Amino acid sequence: MSQTITRGFKTMLAEANAKIETIPAAEAIPLLGREDTVFVDLRDRRELDREGRIPGAVHCPRGMLEFWIDPESPYHKPVFAQDKTFVFFCAAGWRSALSTATAQEMGLKPVAHIEGGFTAWREAGGPVERETPPKG
Repeated sequence: MSQTITRGFKTMLAEANAKIETIPAAEAIPLLGREDTVFVDLRDRRELDREGRIPGAVHCPRGMLEFWIDPESPYHKPVFAQDKTFVFFCAAGWRSALSTATAQEMGLKPVAHIEGGFTAWREAGGPVERETPPKG
C-alpha cells in the first residue's frame, strides 16, 4: 500500500511564505556586514564546498536549526540569542522559507529569508567566497 501525502511541500511553502518576510537577493546584499544582521546558511556542508558561501554567514545545518535556536537545548548556539535580524537562506529558498517560519513560530525575531536563496544571491552579484584547500 502506498503512502498518501495529505499536505505536500507546495502547500507547506505557500503557508510559510504567507506569514514570513521575504527579501529579494538584490535587497539582501546591502545588509551583509551590518552589525544588526546575521545571515544564516542552511545548506548542507557539501553545498558550501561545491558552491561557495556568503562571507560571514553562520552555517547552521537545517536539521539542527530548532536545537541551535532554543536556549533550553544542549545544542543551543549563542548566535541565536543575539538581538539581531536573522536572514536565512538555502540554495533556492525552499528550506529557508520553512526554516524562517519555524524560527518565527519559536519566537526568534525578526527573521526573514532570501527569495531564491544562494542561487539568486549569486545571480544578483552578491559576494561569494570559497574555502581555499590546504596546501601540501
